[in-house]
Amino acid sequence: MMRAAGFVAAMWVALLFVSAWPSPAAAEPRGEGCVTCHLETGDDRLEKPAKEFGKEDIHAAKGFGCTACHGGDARAAGMEAMDPAKGYIGKPERAQLTQVCGRCHSDARFMKQYNPSLRVDQVAEYVTSVHGRRLREQADPKVATCVSCHPAHAIKPPSDPRSSVHPLRVADTCGRCHGDAKYMEPYKIPTDQLQKYKQSVHWKTMSVKGDLSAPTCNDCHGNHGAAPPGVSWVGNVCGQCHTVNQEFFAKSVHAKAFTQMGVPGCAACHNNHEIRETSDAMLGTGQATVCAGCHAASDKGGKAATDMRGLIDGLRGESDKARAILLQAERAGMEVSQAQFDLNGAKDALVKARAAVHTFTVQGVKKEVEVGLTISEKAYARGVRALDELQFRRKGLAISLVIILALIAALVLTIRQLDRRGGAPQGKTQETRHG
Repeated sequence: MMRAAGFVAAMWVALLFVSAWPSPAAAEPRGEGCVTCHLETGDDRLEKPAKEFGKEDIHAAKGFGCTACHGGDARAAGMEAMDPAKGYIGKPERAQLTQVCGRCHSDARFMKQYNPSLRVDQVAEYVTSVHGRRLREQADPKVATCVSCHPAHAIKPPSDPRSSVHPLRVADTCGRCHGDAKYMEPYKIPTDQLQKYKQSVHWKTMSVKGDLSAPTCNDCHGNHGAAPPGVSWVGNVCGQCHTVNQEFFAKSVHAKAFTQMGVPGCAACHNNHEIRETSDAMLGTGQATVCAGCHAASDKGGKAATDMRGLIDGLRGESDKARAILLQAERAGMEVSQAQFDLNGAKDALVKARAAVHTFTVQGVKKEVEVGLTISEKAYARGVRALDELQFRRKGLAISLVIILALIAALVLTIRQLDRRGGAPQGKTQETRHG
C-alpha cells in the first residue's frame, strides 16, 4: 500500500515538473545568431557547444535551435537575445534538466510530429529511478541526468553507431560513471561491472557476432527508470529473453529457497554481469561445476545433479554416435538424408534437456532425454542398415564381376578352340592345290 502511494506521489511530481514548464518549443528556422556569436568569442567553453550542435545533432536536423532549450530571442542579434524576460535560462541547472527535456519529450501530441514511435514517459520513469530519487531527495550533484547519457549538443538516434546510446556503446556510456572507482566511491557499490560485462557471452554475442539484440545495461536495469533488479524478481528480468528457463525455475524448489536465503535467482549460478557461455561442465559435483558451490556429491541435490549430468552426457554421446555413422554412410554414397534430418530431433531434445535442468529434477531432464535417445537409436539403426546394404552391394558386385570375368574367359577359350578347328582343313586344302 505504501509503495503504491509512493509511486503515485512520484508520478504527480513528474507531472508537476513538466506542467510547470513552458509549452513545447517549436522548430525554428536556421540562422540563429547564437552560433555566430559563440564561434567568435575565442572561448572554447562557448565555441565547443556551437561546433558540436551543427554536426548532425538530431535536434538540429529537425530544425530546433539553441533557444528551444536555452530560451531567449532567436531573432535578436546582440546580448538582448539572452534577456531572461524573453525566457532565457542559460545553461540549465541539474535539477532543471528533466523539466527542459521533458517539456517536449513528455508531450505525446507534440512528439508525434517528429518521432511517433518514441516513448513519452521518460520523465515519469526517471523520477522513480535511483538517479531521479537521489537528485530529487538529496540534490546529489553526481547522479546521472539526461545529459549524462545523451550529450547535450551531440545527440544522435540510438540506431546511429556514433550515438552514445547505440547498443554497442551503452555499456561504455554507463561505465563512464559506474566504472570509475573514484567517482563512485561515495556510493559503496562495485565498479567492476563494465570490466566483467566485456567478458560475458552477452557482450561477445553483440560485439563479435553482431547481434544487437543481445542484452546490455539498459535491457536489465532499465534506461530512464534505472534500478538494480531485486532478489525476488531477477528471474523475471532474465526471463525477458530466457523464457523457458524462467518458467522452469519459477516452479522449482530453488525459486522459493533462493528468495528465502536472499540469493539472487539466476545470478546465483550464472553471475550477473560476467555471464559466461553455458556448458554441460557446469552441471554435476566436480570441481568446475556450479552445483558444487552448495551441494556435496552425497546429498540429495548433489546426486540429482550427477544423475542429470549423466543423462545429458548419455544423450549427447548417442546422438554423436548416430551422426558419425550416418556421415560415414553418406560419404560412401548411401542415401541417408532423411535419417540425418530426423536426427535433428535429438539435437532439439538435448537443448530441451539442458533447459529442463532448471526444474532441478532428474525426472524433468529424463523426460526430454528419452525422446532424444529414441531418435538417436533409430538414426543409428538406419546408419547400420545403410552400411550393411553397402557391404551387400559390394559383395554382389564382386560376385558379379567374378561371373562376368569367368564368362569372358570361357568365351575367349571357345573362340580360340573354334579358330583351331576351322584352321586345319583350310591348311590341307591349300597343300592339295599346290600338289
